[in-house]
Amino acid sequence: MPQPRTDIRMIKDILRLKLESKLSHNDIAVALGISKGLASKYISLAAQEGLLWAQIEPLDEVQLEHKLLGRDPSKLKVVEPDFGLIHIELRRKGVTLALLWQEYRQAFEGQRTWAYTQFCEHYKMFAKTLKRSMRQHRRAGEKMFIDFAGPTLALVSGARAHVFVCAMGASSYTFACATPDETMRSWLTSMARALTFYGGVPELIIPDNPKSLVSNACRFEPELNASVRDFARYYSVGVLPARPYSPKDKATAESAVQVVERWIMARLRNERFSDVNAVDRAIATLLPLLNTRPFQKLQGSRASQFASLDAPELKALPAQMWAWATFKKVRVHINYHIEVQGHYYSVPNALVGLEMEARITDALIEVLHKGKRVACHPRSHKKGDYSTIDEHMSAAHRAHKEWTAQRLIHWSGEIGSNTQIFVTQLLGRYKHPEHGYRSCLGLISLTKRYGNSRVDSACKLALALGAVYYRHVKEILINGRDLVVVEDVQVDWVSPEHDNVRGAASYH
Repeated sequence: MPQPRTDIRMIKDILRLKLESKLSHNDIAVALGISKGLASKYISLAAQEGLLWAQIEPLDEVQLEHKLLGRDPSKLKVVEPDFGLIHIELRRKGVTLALLWQEYRQAFEGQRTWAYTQFCEHYKMFAKTLKRSMRQHRRAGEKMFIDFAGPTLALVSGARAHVFVCAMGASSYTFACATPDETMRSWLTSMARALTFYGGVPELIIPDNPKSLVSNACRFEPELNASVRDFARYYSVGVLPARPYSPKDKATAESAVQVVERWIMARLRNERFSDVNAVDRAIATLLPLLNTRPFQKLQGSRASQFASLDAPELKALPAQMWAWATFKKVRVHINYHIEVQGHYYSVPNALVGLEMEARITDALIEVLHKGKRVACHPRSHKKGDYSTIDEHMSAAHRAHKEWTAQRLIHWSGEIGSNTQIFVTQLLGRYKHPEHGYRSCLGLISLTKRYGNSRVDSACKLALALGAVYYRHVKEILINGRDLVVVEDVQVDWVSPEHDNVRGAASYH
């Protein structure tokens, strides 16, 4: 602590006791409760100036100080710093009271200024006159505080619109919007809208401990829900819930909620809105009036402070706004598909049997393996249907997928006309032609062993017998029946007469 400055009235008492009462230095020190050295100092100064008590007595304090200390009365008054500006500057990164004190001394060099300790004490006294939320030192671009207002606004349907409130830590620049509820989706969607409103991303987002966002509200290690972590990863921002039952951790949010309730919601209390969107539009109309309203004890407004403090320090936004997403643990089936809400989506076939994580948005299904995206599909609501990407299939399955009924019929025609007719009839037996593809491919593969001519002859014989199946053609080829010359195949076979067959007369 610096030595306190001796009061001028005390100096005048020292000179009075010495020059008028003729007391010794020691007696003066005892009488006034000061050191003997201090008494000697001012008695010597008066002697150097040749002052007598008769000359000193009519002088006021300023004149006496000028006579003894040689100071210009115009410079005796301490130049007060602008503590409101100092309070704002402290929110900038790297700015300290010591730095601001040095700048203050340099700005008023040659004039009487506060020493560092006095400077700090006067600033603390000034800070105590501000609101609780304004006393906290928030670094520019560091924190964004969020909360929902307690009151709600009425809708004509009888429902209520909830109001989400957000404020930047350094400038208190405020954003508000209406939501139908306070679910996790409403929280995160409103947070994304707030970041778009601010045009950038802070280092931290500070909510309280709503169950919608925090699955485990631990005082030391709060656990966030999966969708909240996905939001934080997308924007490269930290989400740090305030400690339970610690409103001081989010005093800026508490203050912002109070301001929104007084300056926006109070003006809308008697209106009845058709839906949440109508409430949202009404809030957006009143927000500029709130943010441009001048501070009472500080310079500027929320909007001006945001432009000079927070805005330059915010990180850039991603190219697109975050989309609501939920997560589901899934396992890859043997057909290299996963199931999400009754629909099946393909993944690379090498991942069969592994556990995956599906990220589900309104438009997309993303499949993640150890945090890395391995597949992405447009979302489909057709239950029981499949969404398959060719690259996910094995080589054999891709080849099979390339076959079509027309292609099989065309290729079978290259073997022979009988084979083409056989394949056409074979595919026609099934409600879904795909069920006959494997039989057709098997038939075509017989040409590698028996040649086109024999396969076509075997198909002719099978057609004559009405046996339109792959296995029948194969058996004909194995037994060599296609090599037997048959001029006319008897199609309508009649059993010969013998004793074991009774005639029609037996049934009368």
